[in-house]
Amino acid sequence: MTRKQKRLAIIGGGVAFLTAAVLLVMFAFSQAVAYFYVPGDLAKADVAPGTRIRLGGLVEAGSVKRGEGRTITFTVTDTLATVPVTYTGILPDLFREGQGVVAEGAFVGGSPVFVADTVLAKHDETYMPKDVADRLKAQGVTLGGEENIR
Repeated sequence: MTRKQKRLAIIGGGVAFLTAAVLLVMFAFSQAVAYFYVPGDLAKADVAPGTRIRLGGLVEAGSVKRGEGRTITFTVTDTLATVPVTYTGILPDLFREGQGVVAEGAFVGGSPVFVADTVLAKHDETYMPKDVADRLKAQGVTLGGEENIR
């Protein structure tokens, strides 16, 4: 091989390596994406069972029920629609009825019950994540403490 051919082979190998690395990173990111929905959006969206999503809204008053062990069921609402949620684990200290919540998980086996593996409660009594607040406002829900939406 001449020097020119060796140089082209090294450059071609480097380009192939970088292309493979970029494709692997893109594949990994596409697998980790969890789309955000509020209950009103779920009625319109076609979410396949087992697809990881984030469900945000307010914990409906009177819906929190403690089951056996660490299993808790509650309902997430945006005042237009509700979604029953089951979670097994320890809830955040700030979790309570009427407060903002984001649950991450999936619908399992075509059941209408959302099975959460992560539950996040709002930061303090006036904080709500901006995406949750924007979705609730779009649904017509009035929120207090608008200046604290981050």
